[in-house]
Amino acid sequence: MVILSGMTEKPLAPPARHFDSLAQEAFLNLWRTYDRLRALEDALFAQFDLTAQQYNVLRLLRGAHPEALPTLGIAARLVTHAPDITRMLDKLEAGTLIERERPAGNRRTVLIRITSEGLARLKQIDKPLRECHQQQLGHLSPEQLDQLVSLLQLARAPHEPEDSTWK
Repeated sequence: MVILSGMTEKPLAPPARHFDSLAQEAFLNLWRTYDRLRALEDALFAQFDLTAQQYNVLRLLRGAHPEALPTLGIAARLVTHAPDITRMLDKLEAGTLIERERPAGNRRTVLIRITSEGLARLKQIDKPLRECHQQQLGHLSPEQLDQLVSLLQLARAPHEPEDSTWK
């Protein structure tokens, strides 16, 4: 409480929350959380000359290694939608992190394989990324993280395609 010239001033009230609905409040909180957590991850990936989506592609390819994955299969499994997967793959190929292959039997299919340079880049990122995730969410208990994952899956479920690997 602030006293000015013998007068008592009331403490400032917190700003009123103006949302159209509880659903809107939840969504905007989700969006804000994503923005704050992503800023930490973006800074980390920039150190390795990658974006989060490029990292995600490399991570998927490492999981399939030594096999290759078709371009559309990669696009379907990404965490976020990639409107121009071809351009993203061009950048990864220019950085010698992936290689493309067109099978002789089906020239319309493009198979993508991670290179040894790509595997090495991921190995460099692994520890700093674990530390980043700890910085992002390490203040939550394992029980809270389980609950958060469950709630996010529940919120997303009706919006996932039937063939989604995220179900």
